[in-house]
Amino acid sequence: MKDLILDANFPRTLDQRVYHLGIRSGEVANRIVTVGAPSRANGIASLLDASPRPFTVTSERGFTTITGRYKGVPVSIVSIGMGYPNADFFVREVRECLTGDMVVIRLGSCGGLIDVPVGTIVVPKASIAITRNYDFEFIDGGSSEPPYRISKPVDADPQLHRTLSDALQRTRPPTVSTGVIDNTINASADSFYSSQGRQTSFPDHNETLIEQMKSNHANLATLEMETFHILHLAANWPSATQTTATVTPPVTALPVAPAMTVPPSPSTQGQPPNVSTSDAEGKPLRPKPRIRAAAAQMVFASRTSQDFITPETVAEIEAWSGRAVLEALVGFEIEPHHLHEEAGSVWELR
Repeated sequence: MKDLILDANFPRTLDQRVYHLGIRSGEVANRIVTVGAPSRANGIASLLDASPRPFTVTSERGFTTITGRYKGVPVSIVSIGMGYPNADFFVREVRECLTGDMVVIRLGSCGGLIDVPVGTIVVPKASIAITRNYDFEFIDGGSSEPPYRISKPVDADPQLHRTLSDALQRTRPPTVSTGVIDNTINASADSFYSSQGRQTSFPDHNETLIEQMKSNHANLATLEMETFHILHLAANWPSATQTTATVTPPVTALPVAPAMTVPPSPSTQGQPPNVSTSDAEGKPLRPKPRIRAAAAQMVFASRTSQDFITPETVAEIEAWSGRAVLEALVGFEIEPHHLHEEAGSVWELR
C-alpha cells in the first residue's frame, strides 16, 4: 500500500475520489448498468452517444466506470469483477458520489438450474444468498452445523424488473434462437466452487447442495455471485418512510491514482454535504432518494445438461442484452429533482 489514508471509516482523496472505484461526484449517472468484465462494459459503451464523448475512469483496484449518454439520457456502465465484496464496494461508493435516485441493473453470466438452452436470458424477480458456513467441520463432517446457509429471498424492484423484461423481449433480434424467462428466483453464492455445488479436491460437503436449494425454492433458476448483494443493499437503503442519522463521509489525504480518458475533462463538481440525500445546494431531497435494482442473467452454463455456451453465442446475446439494458434504463422514469446535477458533470452537454 503506497497511499497514506488518514481516515479509515470512508476513505476519500483530497479531490473527493472514493478509494476503490476512483470516481467522484459528477462522474457517475443515476442510471447504471453494472457488469463483471471490462470487455463487456466496453461493448455496451460502444452503443453510447458520440457526444459528449464517454468518460472513462479505471481505478487501481480494477473497477472501470464509463459515463456518457444513450439516446440523450445520462448513463453509466461500471465493471466490478466478481463476488459479494466487489458488489459491496460498487453500491456503497457509487451511492456516496450520487445525488438523487440510484437505478441499477446487473447484467452478468450465470449457471442455469432449470432445463433451458445456454444463451437464455433470465430476469429474476428475487434472489437468495448461499454462503459457506465457517463453523462447520469440513474435514471430518462431524458437526451439528449445516455446511451451507440459505437466506430468505430479497426482491428486485418490481417496476424495474418489468421494464427490463419488456425491453429484452422487445429488442430480441430475430436471429437469436433463445428467449427470455422472468419471475424466477436467483441464487447468489459466495464461492464459484463450494457454494455452487462443484466438486473439487476440497472436502466441501456440497454434493446435495443444489438439490437442497431447489427443494426449498421450486422456481429457482439461476446461480451466480453478485445479484443478491446488490438487491439486498438496495432493499436496505432507508426508504421515504424511514428515518436514519446522516453522516458526512470524511475526507482523506492522498490520491488513488485512477487512469482516466483525457477528453472530456474530469468532473468539476464539488462534493456537496451528504451527496446521496441532498441536492447540489445541500438541501435535503423530499421524498428521500431510492436505490432501485434488478438483474438480467445470461445462461452461460447449464448445470443440468453440463452444456457451455460458445463464443459466437456469447457475442450475440451480449450485444442483444447490452442494448436492452440501456433501453430499459433510459425508459425508466426518475423524477427530475431526483437526478444528479448536470452542470460540471462529465455528461454535461457543452
